[in-house]
Amino acid sequence: MSTTLAKPAEVERKWYIIDAAGKPLGRTAAVAANLLRGKNKVTFTPNVDCGDHVIILNCDKAVLTGNKLEKKVYYHHSGWIGGMKAVKAGTMMAEHSDRAMTLAVKGMLPGNTLGAKALTRLRVYKGAEHENAAQKPEEYTL
Repeated sequence: MSTTLAKPAEVERKWYIIDAAGKPLGRTAAVAANLLRGKNKVTFTPNVDCGDHVIILNCDKAVLTGNKLEKKVYYHHSGWIGGMKAVKAGTMMAEHSDRAMTLAVKGMLPGNTLGAKALTRLRVYKGAEHENAAQKPEEYTL
């Protein structure tokens, strides 16, 4: 039995749309991370960037289960002394739901150059409108 290894020049990229309305944020992010990484393909190779483009719509309507709206906290640091910032998940989902989805997908990608390159193929929108109709994306159901 031989193993098929994809070469970077042979990778064919497709465009997918994921509708996050009424679906848990983490599950939507996990599906998007798998598509961005290319793990759904037969020719998946761990050291080659063989993922697809992903568009996530309706991030405003994604849900957080349990008590995550009150208890989950997003932290970031400015780099200055005492520069730790904390934002609760409820506030983040109300004001910047697209940023919350991007952070969730980023956490599920590898922390190397492959993950950084895959994250450039992610497009996240708060509403149902997107500007990538020319690429003819196809609907991906969870």
